[in-house]
Amino acid sequence: MNNKIVLLGAGISGLTAAYFLDKEGFEVTVLEKKNEVGGSIETFFEKGYLFDRGPNSALETTPLIEQMVKDLNLADQFVYANRKGNKRYILRNDLLHPLPMNPKSLLKTKLFSGSGKLRLFAEPFIGRSNDGYYQSIADFVKRRLGQEFLDYAINPFVAGVYAGNPEDLSVKSAFPKLYALEEKYGGLIKGTIKSIKERKNRPEKSKQDAKMYSFSDGMQVLPKAISEYLGEKIHLNTEVNSVEKISTGYKINLSNAGETSSILSNYIVSTIPAYSASILFGRFDSDLAGHLDKIYYPPVLVLYLGYDKKDIGQVLDGFGFLIPAKEKKSFLGAIWSSVLFPNRAFEDKASFTLFIGGARDPEIVSYDKELLIKKVRNEFESLMKITGEPLYVSYKFWPKAIPQYNIGYVEHERYFDKFEKENPGILLAGNYREGISVGDCIKNSEKIVNKIKNLSNY
Repeated sequence: MNNKIVLLGAGISGLTAAYFLDKEGFEVTVLEKKNEVGGSIETFFEKGYLFDRGPNSALETTPLIEQMVKDLNLADQFVYANRKGNKRYILRNDLLHPLPMNPKSLLKTKLFSGSGKLRLFAEPFIGRSNDGYYQSIADFVKRRLGQEFLDYAINPFVAGVYAGNPEDLSVKSAFPKLYALEEKYGGLIKGTIKSIKERKNRPEKSKQDAKMYSFSDGMQVLPKAISEYLGEKIHLNTEVNSVEKISTGYKINLSNAGETSSILSNYIVSTIPAYSASILFGRFDSDLAGHLDKIYYPPVLVLYLGYDKKDIGQVLDGFGFLIPAKEKKSFLGAIWSSVLFPNRAFEDKASFTLFIGGARDPEIVSYDKELLIKKVRNEFESLMKITGEPLYVSYKFWPKAIPQYNIGYVEHERYFDKFEKENPGILLAGNYREGISVGDCIKNSEKIVNKIKNLSNY
């Protein structure tokens, strides 16, 4: 063994890490228990509709994305979102209100009341918090911007990103850049203004500045292209049964098609979900298993609907809409998929992706899915002024969808660092570490490469 690395999981985290490690000359092997690559990135074609069952787009937050698109010859597939996607709606009192994106539109919007708008102007005079790592995004926003902004901006935003509750999520762990504006500059408005110049000089883009992108044939284009590049270095339908420490590194015991085998490695990069990593590595450290098992993954049902455009009364001029918890609907929001990217539906049709459940309604695991979908459809069609029946209906249920960076998540993060130091050669990665987005996972692959270079004195 000489700088031999085994990566567990062929989701976007494992694939991009393997890709960049291979580029650096390391010997990589990727093990995936499913029969295809991509992890939660799944693209499904049927009857003229393209349904991204997991992430439906990503933000170009790092130059690594452009580099991969070029190296993998994906330029013809790569596509930025329609500019209409810059317009996003929030539901209030059964009406869709454009989210104000500048001071002028903020003054004119009916999304917030007059008192709610006035409360925003007090933000520069609010002091820093003493709560630090143990403050929820709800407490943070309520203190700085007021209850109404929390209810009708942050609550639906958190549901759209994490499928989570702002009362539970840690502002420091889930939204570190937002937290940093207060810590570094003393406030959000002051911090945003003062950090503009700094952001311009960075090679990476902040999420509010980055362009949204996908691929003509869906998000799974990227993991499939990486898979083609890596070729036989990826082993599908391969279950990892156990991991053992040996004098020269690690022994990984596998099963494939009923046959067992093992593989030796210097390094293991685990990008599988926290609850799966707990089973494999908990035998090394029971406290690690405790931390991994406490990470909550709420269920999410992703519903895809296709309609005839002539039956839709709502003007399709935006990204879609999010629903605050106070509106008491059966779903979290909807993306207007065929507005954002080409090839999502025929020209005279429109397609939509709806999100149901999350931490707001974890009981969907026990609901009758057909009855739930019927209820959601009725609400959606009423809001969108749709008069005809859907031409296409499909859904994907994720029983454990998105890891929640809840209050106190810093304790998990610290313990993962401690575990890696005490077990050199094992790296814990994936979307439960340093960000859940596709862009975060790609950026973190570069960190994995650097960690292994340091460990191996490369």
